Amino acid sequence: MATGAPTATIIPIPMPTDPVLTLAQWLSPAYPVGAFSYSHGLEWAVHTGTVHDTGSFRAWLCDILEHGAGRNDVILLAAAYHAPDEDSLQGLDELARALAPSAERLLETEQQGMAFAQTTSHVFGTETGALTYPVAVGRAAGLMDLPLPETARFFLHAFAASLTSAAIRLVPLGQTAGQSILHIVTPLCQTIADQAITQPPESIGSATFAADIASMTHETQYSRLFRS
Repeated sequence: MATGAPTATIIPIPMPTDPVLTLAQWLSPAYPVGAFSYSHGLEWAVHTGTVHDTGSFRAWLCDILEHGAGRNDVILLAAAYHAPDEDSLQGLDELARALAPSAERLLETEQQGMAFAQTTSHVFGTETGALTYPVAVGRAAGLMDLPLPETARFFLHAFAASLTSAAIRLVPLGQTAGQSILHIVTPLCQTIADQAITQPPESIGSATFAADIASMTHETQYSRLFRS
C-alpha cells in the first residue's frame, strides 16, 4: 500500500525580542516581586502627617529618588551589571544589605530580589542566585546583554511607580493625581539613572534621614497595610 509523503516536523524558531519589551516585563507591576506590599517607610510618614497631600508626597518621592535609595540602587545595579566575577558580585550584594537602614528595608530588598531571581530563572533561564533586588536585576540584565541605560531607567521608574501606588492608597491620592506626580518625576528618573550608572559604588551616599527613621518606626506601627 502506498504511503504518503512523510510529515514535516515544524520546529518553531524563537524570534529575537526587543530588549525594551523584556525590561517592560521585568519591571511591570505584573512581575511577581511583591513590590505592591512595600511602602519603603511611606506608611509611617502618612501616619504622622509628614506626607498628607500631593505636594508633600511629591517632595518625599523626589528626595528618595535623588538623595536616597533610588540613586543608590541604580549605582548598585550598574556595578552588578559590570561585575567581573562572583566574588565581586557577592561583595556588592553584601554592601546592598549593609546599606539597608532597618530590618524592614532589608526584608524589602531581599524578598524582591529573591522573587525576581526565581521568576527570571524559570522564564528566561538566567541564574543569579539569592541577591538583593538591584543587584539581581543588574546581574540578570548583564547576563542577557540588555542595554544598561534603559535597564536603569526602567528600574528607577518602576520604583517611583510603586511608591506612587502606595501613596494613592495611603494618603489617599486620586488616581489622576498620582499619575500626574509620576509624570512629573519621570524626567528626574531618567536624569538620575543616566548619572548613577556612571558612578562607582564608592559614590553611594544617602541624606534621607526622615525616610530611614520612618522605616525603622514602621516596624512597631500598630496598624499596617504594608510590609515596610
